[in-house]
Amino acid sequence: MLLKQFYLPCLAHASYVIADEQTKQAAVVDPQRDIDQYLNYAKEHDLQIQHVFLTHLHADFLAGHLELRDKVGAKIHLGAKAKAQYKFEPMQDGSTVNLGAVRLQTLETPGHTPESISILVFDTTKSDTKPTAVLTGDTLFIGDVGRPDLRASLGWSATDLANLLYDSLHNKLLKLPDETLIYPAHGAGSLCGKAISKETVSTIGQQRQLNYALQPMTKEAFINVVTADQPDAPAYFTYDAVLNAQERPTLDQALAKELVPLTLDQVLDLQQKGAQLLDTRTPDEFAAAHLASTLNIALSGQYATWAGTLLNHKDPIVIIAAPNQEKESALRLGRIGFDHIAGYLKDGLQSVTDRPDLMRTTTRVSAQYAADLLKSQNPPTIVDVRTPTERAKKRIKNSTHIPLNHLRDELPKLNKQTPIIVTCAGGYRSSIAASILQQSGYTQVQDLAGGLTAWESANLPLE
Repeated sequence: MLLKQFYLPCLAHASYVIADEQTKQAAVVDPQRDIDQYLNYAKEHDLQIQHVFLTHLHADFLAGHLELRDKVGAKIHLGAKAKAQYKFEPMQDGSTVNLGAVRLQTLETPGHTPESISILVFDTTKSDTKPTAVLTGDTLFIGDVGRPDLRASLGWSATDLANLLYDSLHNKLLKLPDETLIYPAHGAGSLCGKAISKETVSTIGQQRQLNYALQPMTKEAFINVVTADQPDAPAYFTYDAVLNAQERPTLDQALAKELVPLTLDQVLDLQQKGAQLLDTRTPDEFAAAHLASTLNIALSGQYATWAGTLLNHKDPIVIIAAPNQEKESALRLGRIGFDHIAGYLKDGLQSVTDRPDLMRTTTRVSAQYAADLLKSQNPPTIVDVRTPTERAKKRIKNSTHIPLNHLRDELPKLNKQTPIIVTCAGGYRSSIAASILQQSGYTQVQDLAGGLTAWESANLPLE
């Protein structure tokens, strides 16, 4: 048996290839939309990808099931309760796919979503009755369980799904042998849970002991625990969950239309008509020089998640990228189904060198300099854009807290006449926040370079 995990840090997403080395038959589970890595792995091991499974209709990324269907003819498998526009094989409790001596067997495990399934993996050369592993999708994570509140806009209450989740965990997954390996669809950083571990594999026995949500408790207590304190879900989550059930263009088809070089005049015209200008360069590069009224979300961090949070999926997007990063910028937007890219600024910022009137900068200040400013007669407002959980642990005294995903809505709290220093944990999110403030007409904006990490390293006081 071959079982290969592919991990995508930007989306904290795990996908899998499972195959029988003798028959060369393979299945891909929860693929990302760009599928080359699965095709390359199959070629290296002389495999035929015949099946593709989605453990559920994912909300945080657009899966590559249609890409694999169209590229290699893979049959799509979804949970029996799923509804989709394309043809798929509905998988119920006990439904199996045989790859040879490797058997994939379905458990219906609703809770994160109504149609969620888990996949038992049997290596029948070792045991026909004890699974080697279980692929749990977003039902069971390492250290956590799937959040049950992401289908509210589609008519499912968090309480109803949490009720189903409790049954799926206790009546199905926790009945598996302790040595069964657990392979989930996400790791730390995913917004599909609130306390997911950095580990990407565990066992049923370990999780029985260590996972807070699997400790002995009543169903009512479980529902209260898993529905409380969930992080805000980005607006694109419902969009992607619906899109994963629809027939739509493949990533290659989308990119062929999007990778269009645009002149500066074309970009400015699109901007006048409501296009969203997205600068994907690093915070340092953006601070040094950028086109006026652009949003900075750097490729160096959780780019796709923040793009899906702060950009809408209706107005065209124009990309401004570092040289040769245009395709990567568009591809990673494609991973979340943002296929409404009008093109990219040809030659990047070099095309704006003759128009200094269009150029802007952002001042990045050191921690010590920021601390000195706070002691002055006219101190700046420190705006902390981290999450409530991060802020509860430590913060700069008298700072104003506005989580980044709420910044646009809460801008009226900030005085345009008062200097502002934006901070986060390390400087990635504060650059995004500074660009939002500048877009909104705030002219006295500074970015704390290195964030609270730099502040702490300078031995400056924290509450």
